[in-house]
Amino acid sequence: MKPAQLSPTELREKIRAGAWRRPTAGCCRDFAQANLVVVPRALAHEFLLFCQRNPEPCPLLEVTDAGDPEPKILAPGADLRTDLPKYRVYKSGALEREVPDILSIWDDDLVGFLLGCSFTFEWALQEAAVPIRHIEEGVNVPMYVTGRDCRPVGRFAGPLVVSMRPIPSDLVSRAVEVTARFPLAHGEPVHIGDPAALGIPDLSQPDFGDAVSIRPDDTPVFWACGVTPQAVAMRAKPELMITHAPGHMLITDRRHEELSDISDRLRGR
Repeated sequence: MKPAQLSPTELREKIRAGAWRRPTAGCCRDFAQANLVVVPRALAHEFLLFCQRNPEPCPLLEVTDAGDPEPKILAPGADLRTDLPKYRVYKSGALEREVPDILSIWDDDLVGFLLGCSFTFEWALQEAAVPIRHIEEGVNVPMYVTGRDCRPVGRFAGPLVVSMRPIPSDLVSRAVEVTARFPLAHGEPVHIGDPAALGIPDLSQPDFGDAVSIRPDDTPVFWACGVTPQAVAMRAKPELMITHAPGHMLITDRRHEELSDISDRLRGR
């Protein structure tokens, strides 16, 4: 069965068993995906405030209790230690390693943050006949560190990271309209057009992910990206931060239209 047709539980089981280690773009297309950030409890409050002050790159969906790896709102029964295809471990700002699970690292002091992901709105773009180049070419979405800084909180400070999708120029306004419906999945673009305005020198050299082809009638369109905390980790140098590997997300049990309900629950409504 193709990954787009698997249920979230079925795909998470494949990931947990080591049978899926690829990016999750296009997987379980009706269900929201989420970025992961894990920090020690002593840093959790600062990172929570960082997310609240930077909602475009860090739209907060769920925060776990310290030591509890189960995302009870987004995917009851899932395990943040095993159910993403690949993880990154940062220590004092340096990428120490990429690993298939974090069972040996997890302890009772760690807090998990799940952030909205732009893979969530890609199904809606496709439904609106807006092509998704990295899915067409079977690669990871290209991501770039920009010259724009996030709003700092304590030790958490650093640059905005964006994902880029080349959109046929006559479909850009449609792409903006579609993605604006998903503020918990980064929402509308943060920039359209000239990458130099974001401090990006060369679209063929992404900082994360893979380059994609850009055709003569395309306009590059940029969305805030949940890899931003990884760029922040490299500058802020927290003693430990664990994240998803770029493009390797948690597949949740929540359908896209449920994200507004999750937002209300997080606000205590």
